[in-house]
Amino acid sequence: HSSIITTMASVLSPTRWLHLATTALLLTTNPAASFSSTPQNNNNNNNRCTTTSLFVASTPPQQTSTPYDTVKVDLSSGRDYPIYIGSDFTDTEAATLIRKHIHGKRVLLITNDRIAPLYLERYQQLLSDNSVDDKELVVDTVVLPDGEENKTYDVMAMVLDKALGLGLDRKSTFVALGGGVIGDMVGFASAVYQRGVNFVQIPTTVMAMVDSSVGGKTGVNHPLGKNMIGAFHQPQCVFIDTSTLNTLPDRELKSGISEVVKYGLIRDAPFFEWQEENMTKVLERDPEATRYAIRRSCENKADVVQADELEAGVRATLNLGHTFGHAIENGSGYGTWLHGEGVSIGTAMAATMSEKMGWIDEGLKQRIYDILESADLPVKLPRDSPMKVETFNKLMSLDKKVADGQLRLILLQGELGNCKFTGEFDTGALQETIEEFVKEIEA
Repeated sequence: HSSIITTMASVLSPTRWLHLATTALLLTTNPAASFSSTPQNNNNNNNRCTTTSLFVASTPPQQTSTPYDTVKVDLSSGRDYPIYIGSDFTDTEAATLIRKHIHGKRVLLITNDRIAPLYLERYQQLLSDNSVDDKELVVDTVVLPDGEENKTYDVMAMVLDKALGLGLDRKSTFVALGGGVIGDMVGFASAVYQRGVNFVQIPTTVMAMVDSSVGGKTGVNHPLGKNMIGAFHQPQCVFIDTSTLNTLPDRELKSGISEVVKYGLIRDAPFFEWQEENMTKVLERDPEATRYAIRRSCENKADVVQADELEAGVRATLNLGHTFGHAIENGSGYGTWLHGEGVSIGTAMAATMSEKMGWIDEGLKQRIYDILESADLPVKLPRDSPMKVETFNKLMSLDKKVADGQLRLILLQGELGNCKFTGEFDTGALQETIEEFVKEIEA
């Protein structure tokens, strides 16, 4: 074939010729190499996480492959799904990973009015890119108002109205592009639309990446309680491109860190110690530190969801600080506090109560306060807070973890990395803790 090679060499640029020659050599030595993802064991943690490099032979030479981590959520009945974690994916790479989890021909892409100007057009186009596979997808969009105050049934119903108006069937896929509010509402809409359609999570905040996008908890708020109306509905995949955090405001970045701290406190002491050493890097958005924090958080979340998908026991421990925090969010008015800020104060309250009962020592309590403050997160209520003792008691009595009229809490017990989900606690210590935090307002 020397004449063909000579002709190709004469018409191609040196750079393009080198690229084609290298590709030909690769195909000769390993014909399957250019079309497959090659997983490599990336840690010694039960193979929960692999590092994969996406390589497409037809990609021009200036488009380099993007390394990414894959964390698998193991569930029963063939419902396992991957969490892809990387940064600066090309459109082709993102489309290749996401589209293989879309099984019908219609997609409804939902975001909010803050994210839409930043990322909606890009994801609509890449999801519509039929060149990456043989599927012809039609992608429609819905833009919802942003904010926790809009996490309501009426706003969520806008997704259902759009889907019905378009005549979407049960093979359609909903795609959530945004933070925790969008993910929760889109997940709930997909759970109830025609009794359940598939959905995909594309989180754009730390909070959503490390917590709410994983595990299938979906829902909306009610005036009497946070996330009181919802369903368990698992996504087909979670696609995390950490480059979206470049546009995330500092306050929201810090808010998400409260959920990262949680994993270290309840089950992963080495991760907590890593955070103590690396919190500055995370706040500075160091790419390696950020990716590690997200991956380790997702590994922890995936393990817990695998063990207790429907929160009958151990999964409840993921709500450390949330019973107090949800009361603060609701009692202060939805939108006053970001979710992670309420959880941060709630975690400080849980630590304080645990120490009062002698379940943890003063040194651990101080470390908890220190790490939250190092992330510039609140550990007490502000002077203008409307929270009263009666407000806490009323709202906490409506918490989802109440069983047979008994409040149950997640409290810390023993060494770092241990906790207990229980209704058997010193109610005097609970009231003393609430009164102590409320008195700080009055003082």
